[in-house]
Amino acid sequence: MEIKKNPVIESDYPDPDIIRVGDTYYMASTTMHYMPGCDILRSYDLMNWELIAHAYDTLEQTPGHALEGDEQVYGQGMWAPSLRYHQGTFYITFTGNDTHKTYLLTAKDPEGPWEQRTIEGFYYDNGLFFDDDGRVYIVHGQKTLRITELDAELKGPKAGGLNRVIARDQEDALLGYEGSHLQKQGGRYYLFTCHMLPEDGGRKTEVCFAADSLEDEFEGRCVINDDLGYHGLGVAQGGMIDTPDGEWFLFMFQDRGALGRAPMVIPMRFEDGFPTIGGDGRVPAAVSIPSTRPEHYYAPLNGDDDFIYQAGPDGKIHLKLFWQFNHNPHDDFWSVTEREGALRLRSGKLCRSLPHAWNTLTQRAAGPKCAAEITVDGSALKDGDYAGISAFQGCYGAIALAKENGSYFLVMFGKPAKDETVFADSDFLDAAVEYTRVPVCSPVVRFKTCLDFTDKKDEAAFYYQDSGRWIPLGIRQKLYFKMDHFTGCRFGLFEFSARETGGYADFLEFRFLPGGD
Repeated sequence: MEIKKNPVIESDYPDPDIIRVGDTYYMASTTMHYMPGCDILRSYDLMNWELIAHAYDTLEQTPGHALEGDEQVYGQGMWAPSLRYHQGTFYITFTGNDTHKTYLLTAKDPEGPWEQRTIEGFYYDNGLFFDDDGRVYIVHGQKTLRITELDAELKGPKAGGLNRVIARDQEDALLGYEGSHLQKQGGRYYLFTCHMLPEDGGRKTEVCFAADSLEDEFEGRCVINDDLGYHGLGVAQGGMIDTPDGEWFLFMFQDRGALGRAPMVIPMRFEDGFPTIGGDGRVPAAVSIPSTRPEHYYAPLNGDDDFIYQAGPDGKIHLKLFWQFNHNPHDDFWSVTEREGALRLRSGKLCRSLPHAWNTLTQRAAGPKCAAEITVDGSALKDGDYAGISAFQGCYGAIALAKENGSYFLVMFGKPAKDETVFADSDFLDAAVEYTRVPVCSPVVRFKTCLDFTDKKDEAAFYYQDSGRWIPLGIRQKLYFKMDHFTGCRFGLFEFSARETGGYADFLEFRFLPGGD
């Protein structure tokens, strides 16, 4: 039987909420500002996962979501989904922290189509819960956790329904209760929530509140307080799941530096009415779980692309599921059909820096090391244009082909951090530092970006190809996970203009290299 190390997905899939329907496990994960959004993944063993859908193409069409002018929603958009299945329908709820709306998505098939609407009220980091008697509730809040009964149509609070406080955190909590999910087993209610106290040294922990009735007082216990020996970064935020054979597991995530927040699987048992992990309370370094379909082949979570696409039955182009745009795409300014075998990115606005650029196409990084290669044809660039590949994060690095006064240059630039705190740099959207610029004769060049997350090293290195050799350019960019983007590092393909719009670049033969070079 397969043994897999924790984290079982060494990539940024934050705020996981999982369910089992028959022999199949499904996960929903936060995608913030990336579009299409709300990743839906599938597994048959809780260890290996594959993307099967995004629950929406775009969430809202606001100036921020569309990167109009200086508007943006980095670190905002959708947060902390709750995934549930009830009487033949899949449900997802989450809030938009920029729109202050609570979204409800429903589907008969998790691969879609998903229908989208809103629930009256703002339910921060919520967990949807269907009880055995047909009543439906939503748990929500931060520091103060509430349970609110919804009407049968899930349009809003039920008149006269249950609406009460379950728990209040202590005032000095560094991270109040949040990311809550309510579940029921053996007639007992379990509420899982993330936590962080000063006495834990700033490490996230997972608390479980339990009660025999939703009207009773909930008793709370810390059920996970461990960092797996990884830099004091705790394991937290998720829920419990059972296998068809009756085994129980906790499914959480761990902050892993610039890589992002990576899912973990932890065997558990019930003891004195509470979930308990291991004999020593430690998160295991590896797990082994039987598969319900051992013959299944999992589509990889990352991959290559030669950008050869045809429109689907709906007449639209659908990129491979591992691709997401940095914000709402501007469809008139990107194409995979104008030139066969190429992603064409057109300049549509003037930008002072990379994060402002429309249609930056991203793919998650994977640890502990990975790399990506891309050929850029900048024959149609205009003066002041940049086109290349980035280690895309708040403190980003990039290598690009640039055009100035009719000549071409290779440029490595990046946005350094002011410090290593988790808080956002207020000027992360400002122009970056240009570290190196060298002239080049050809407007066609192949780039490589190498990422190293080993033991939180968190560095990006950039190369260009010359006569079959890879030549380093610029510095090794230090990467940080911060609240400015609130997401792990990604590869980002980009084109933007600093002086004049109308230019474009073609991107060919993208290659994802697991393990780096």
